[in-house]
Amino acid sequence: MALIQEKDRIEIAKRLAGMTNPVKLVNFTQENECAYCKETRQLMEELASISDKISLETYDFVADKAMVEKYRIDKIPATVITGAEDKGIRFYGIPSGYEFSTLLEGILMVSSGDSGLPAEIREQLANIHENLHLQVYVTPTCPYCPQAVHLAHQFAMENPNIVADMVEATEFPHLSQRYGVMGVPKTIANDQGVADGAMPAEMLLEKLAPLFK
Repeated sequence: MALIQEKDRIEIAKRLAGMTNPVKLVNFTQENECAYCKETRQLMEELASISDKISLETYDFVADKAMVEKYRIDKIPATVITGAEDKGIRFYGIPSGYEFSTLLEGILMVSSGDSGLPAEIREQLANIHENLHLQVYVTPTCPYCPQAVHLAHQFAMENPNIVADMVEATEFPHLSQRYGVMGVPKTIANDQGVADGAMPAEMLLEKLAPLFK
């Protein structure tokens, strides 16, 4: 059974018609597929079939160690959106519900090569010279989560030192417990909780500032 219904395929095709450059989805699964691995892989296959500017590569988390190390994948299901170069945009867990829109936004952003952030925010992000790992914990039914995830992905687009993950909280309960995720969205930066809820770029930068003092 298709995960993307025909009427939705038509709308998605219209939305993706504005793509400029090709985008590659890199999906990580395993032979004995984990919970939601099969569905995530199928979702990416169906999405790639909608636009000739989207390609898909699928790798085994156990067997394809070189690719796992290349993209620094540490859990599955995982999906990377990449263009001519890897911009650090990651999805851990199936991007369903409200998060499917974040997946489409990520594809369009990587295709355009433009984060869409204001110049002053880009300038501040350019001054981050240390590695920054953002994890945004979400659930598919959270209407505020896409904003938080997309902002983290925008940050990653602007600076090669930044990697930004969407993490589906219910699929990785051990991580949710580790980081004290009681509500979503919750943003973790370099293993420290820095933000609860969605917020503007300026406010998130303020929350991140203590990490670089």
